[in-house]
Amino acid sequence: MARVITAATCQFPVSADISANLEWMVSFIRKAGEKSCDVVHFPECCLSGYASVDFKTWKNFDWALLSEAAEKVSKAAEENEIYVIYGTSRQNETGEKPFNSLVVIDKAGCTLSVYDKCFCTPKGIQFYQPGTEYVKYEINGVVCSSLVCYDLRFPEVYRKLKSMGVECIFQSFYNARQRKASVHTDIMRQTMQCRAATNYFWVSMTNSSAPISPYPSAFIRPDGKIEAQLQFDKPGMMINKIDTSQQYYDASGPFRQIAMNGRLNNA
Repeated sequence: MARVITAATCQFPVSADISANLEWMVSFIRKAGEKSCDVVHFPECCLSGYASVDFKTWKNFDWALLSEAAEKVSKAAEENEIYVIYGTSRQNETGEKPFNSLVVIDKAGCTLSVYDKCFCTPKGIQFYQPGTEYVKYEINGVVCSSLVCYDLRFPEVYRKLKSMGVECIFQSFYNARQRKASVHTDIMRQTMQCRAATNYFWVSMTNSSAPISPYPSAFIRPDGKIEAQLQFDKPGMMINKIDTSQQYYDASGPFRQIAMNGRLNNA
């Protein structure tokens, strides 16, 4: 039996203005609901803004406003009967630095999954506490996982998720508000294509559209092909289908498991 997810991948100019971020998100949630999508996917720290870029200190950060905004996101998910995957900053109960988190809200408005970014950049780690655990959850029977931006630099993470039975990755990024174009234009989508193809993953990757953003949001098939992408530096939403009944080229498929088991030849 085919397991299908209709996914809306969205981008907008994420900023330090929580209320403005929320307005963008609720608008896209409604649009995705009107299109009968199963899930709507947003960028890294899209609700809170991204520490170190959108704001330079946690001093006077309005956690109460962020909490209220998160409740409104959950309410919008419930009202539109749609899963919502979004990035935010999350207070750490130990009193250490906050987490950079990707939250999954189900169609009833309840929290299904919270992933705390495990690999923070050298700059990001000054503001965020790295997480320690990876997650998996199901949407329409498809086994999914969440990752955040810099995680893509570590192929071992994707092998771990493959060993957990994951089929689809929702990965949120924040590469924006740069002074000029960077090498990320040439390597980030391409790296995600590699992660998809070598592990046979569906991938929804979404990025902030605040200029200058070096790459737009993209949707990638399990063979590594970019099926669709949004425009540079412009807000937008695209709708794609994750359909597990579709078969794609999987070059490493016959020998992937033996390599994962530590045997690095197929003699």
